[in-house]
Amino acid sequence: MKCDAVEIFFNNFAQKTKLNIVLALKKKPLSVTELARKIDEEQSKVSHNLKKLAQCNIVKAEQKGKQRIYSLNKNTVLPLLKLMEMHVKSNCRECSR
Repeated sequence: MKCDAVEIFFNNFAQKTKLNIVLALKKKPLSVTELARKIDEEQSKVSHNLKKLAQCNIVKAEQKGKQRIYSLNKNTVLPLLKLMEMHVKSNCRECSR
């Protein structure tokens, strides 16, 4: 495994917009328009970030008519998110702002 690939993978979760997309898709598959509304970002920014997430196979797109519906990789990303939630719940203190 190349270190660059690992860095790219983790950068997808470190960048706020991409992380917000991933967390929104955890609940259910959504179109770009729905995602933009849900995370309060411009549609073009969401599309750009979805492309980066798709390059690492974090998200996949399914064509439904004229829309592309995005969902998370069920085999790897969903289990990873569950593990992350377990870790955060038992090991991380909430940030105070």
